[in-house]
Amino acid sequence: MIGKNKSAAGAQPAQPAQAQPAEPAVNPLEAKVAELTNDLQRTRADFENFRKQIELRETAVKSNAKTATVLKMLPLVDNFALAIATYRELAPLAKTFEKTLTELGLQQIPAIPGQTEFNPDLHEAISMEDGDGEKEIIAEVLRPGYLYEGAVLRPTMVKVTKA
Repeated sequence: MIGKNKSAAGAQPAQPAQAQPAEPAVNPLEAKVAELTNDLQRTRADFENFRKQIELRETAVKSNAKTATVLKMLPLVDNFALAIATYRELAPLAKTFEKTLTELGLQQIPAIPGQTEFNPDLHEAISMEDGDGEKEIIAEVLRPGYLYEGAVLRPTMVKVTKA
């Protein structure tokens, strides 16, 4: 019987099985899926970062626009305050005017002549008068200053004296 038994001389020795790698070979499609998944995750993260950056820029632009608008309106505010002080008939408007400015985030910097100490962060000294003391006190307010949302928008223009 030729096909059933092979002679020992014709038989090839069995080869030992080669060591299999610890991880089976990755299917090329699985590798492509993993690569595309990583690309998608990076793209989503980049987009989210971009969206946040645009929101920050938009907030900054709005804030700058509001500040610029309020700054341009200060001469009108000054003139309206002068009109209220000059014409007593406008006095009822003063409270409404002040309330509106406060609601907008605009606040007048306090500067009472003879009482308020000069603060270079809030006041702009135009002249300095000699006095007997060591403290620099506001002698006269030439132009009111304003804070907008807690930051100095325009310093108060003052004359200073030593008291």
